[in-house]
Amino acid sequence: MTISTTTHLNFRGDARTALEFYQSVFGGHLTVIAYGDFGMPKDLPDADKVVFGQVTADNGFSIMAYDVPGRAPEAVPPAITTREHGMTLTGDRFFVSVRGETVNEVGALWDKLADGAEIIEKYGPSPWTPGFGMLTDRFGVTWILDVAAPYAG
Repeated sequence: MTISTTTHLNFRGDARTALEFYQSVFGGHLTVIAYGDFGMPKDLPDADKVVFGQVTADNGFSIMAYDVPGRAPEAVPPAITTREHGMTLTGDRFFVSVRGETVNEVGALWDKLADGAEIIEKYGPSPWTPGFGMLTDRFGVTWILDVAAPYAG
């Protein structure tokens, strides 16, 4: 069993620029996928924003980021995460991302973290991975758990 924990930063439209900067500092491979790549109509305002971004380097550096869709930052108070129109909106500046190799190993971690948690997105298949879920644990920390899978887009 191999899992990794990565800081997941949440931006308001500048995730791509931030990730490019972090890549210039730490090196590594940059992955940026826009909302439009996952089916959002290309003419909508957030279609070019980052739904999944990551920099990973051979030196061990790893960071993930996305652009919180839709609302102005003041419209979502800090520490509040909600689902609206199929999108996750948050006032939090970061999540903790845990990634594993199989649905079963990540699911077992999910089951333990979910004890007393607020479930934001139930663990299960998503368009980009066979296992994904989001919750805020009983201590107020928001976690993303997913299965490592190459993007097939």
